[in-house]
Amino acid sequence: MTASKIAFVAATSDTAQKAYKKLAAKYNHVSPEEADVIVALGGDGHMLETLHAFLERDIPIYGMNRGTVGFLMNEYRETSLVKRLAAAETVKLRPLEMTVQDIDGNSTSSVAINEISLLRQTRQAAKLRIKIDRKVRMAELICDGVLVATPAGSTAYNLSAHGPIVPLDANLLALTPISAFRPRRWRGALLPKTVSITIDVLEPRKRPVSAVGDYTEVRNVKRVTVGVSQNESFLLLFDPEHNLEDRILNEQFTP
Repeated sequence: MTASKIAFVAATSDTAQKAYKKLAAKYNHVSPEEADVIVALGGDGHMLETLHAFLERDIPIYGMNRGTVGFLMNEYRETSLVKRLAAAETVKLRPLEMTVQDIDGNSTSSVAINEISLLRQTRQAAKLRIKIDRKVRMAELICDGVLVATPAGSTAYNLSAHGPIVPLDANLLALTPISAFRPRRWRGALLPKTVSITIDVLEPRKRPVSAVGDYTEVRNVKRVTVGVSQNESFLLLFDPEHNLEDRILNEQFTP
């Protein structure tokens, strides 16, 4: 892409702030409102914050790793940034959208890039009912929780919960239990990205559950509906030699 105006945004860490000062002085740094592209300096957490902050702008975001994991980030280099931006490949990600109803009748909606997770709030396991396109597929799941992950998020919390890695172009969602107790051998499901997933919390007052989507958390949940957003999307930029699709594929061969 052609980027004549670059906005730099950085995490609060010393490493990210030092990089911000160097790059802002070296390149044509403008405010995010004026920019053609935003360069995020930090780790994956900062990238998620940046994507949410500028969701309404529909502006491409190029990350450089000044954090810990950096799965969504490119390698940090101070030189040839304009050339790297010009050669970068664009990945358009549609986030998950959740609608949550709590036990008091309140409704909350939010989007999440990696996953939406339901988690038990107390010592007691959660009891959940799972519907796919309004049809009950699991009448009762006793567990610590369950999550729905996008392909881009399948290597994050989903992988730690022993869920499958999903190729970026697979058009699938991963539905993964967290410490399933009954049925003990259920390992989850791969679902078409077009489905609507409804998770009902059974005994929500006795066995309270929270729902988390990126930076939104709702406690004392009664029902959560999850699907791929049809209205929102994020634009990420990656160096061609280390694009997101290759990273997800490489995770399947990591010891």
